[in-house]
Amino acid sequence: MSELDWGARFAPTLDDIEALASRALAGLPEPFKSLSADVTCTVADYAEDDVLEGFGMEGPFELMGLFSGVGLTEDGAVPQTGQLPNTVFLYRRAILDYWAENDDNTLGDVVAHVLIHELGHHFGLSDSDMEAIEAAADVS
Repeated sequence: MSELDWGARFAPTLDDIEALASRALAGLPEPFKSLSADVTCTVADYAEDDVLEGFGMEGPFELMGLFSGVGLTEDGAVPQTGQLPNTVFLYRRAILDYWAENDDNTLGDVVAHVLIHELGHHFGLSDSDMEAIEAAADVS
């Protein structure tokens, strides 16, 4: 393996994480890809303090992603007037921290895992269902 010039490298940006998330969304198997088309994906450095407090988390590195909205199993298939769009939030700094500590996954793998997990909440799926979707997704 060649020596990398780490001094000339920069941390992945919000746009870089968003591009990885877009690639993961494009690689979802049907029907999940079509059913996720109206879900917005937003990337931020950290979750808001009130979100972290709501989950009883002590620090911003504890939350890598969040689904916000009304899932399909909760009558979310038909938006109500004034209802905000369903959104998956990806938190860049927590994702990068996890990635740095777990060298058995690429950054794209980590982003896809978090995205698929949060989309699973949109569908009302179990963790094992989400793992099966992730295994079937083409996120490379």
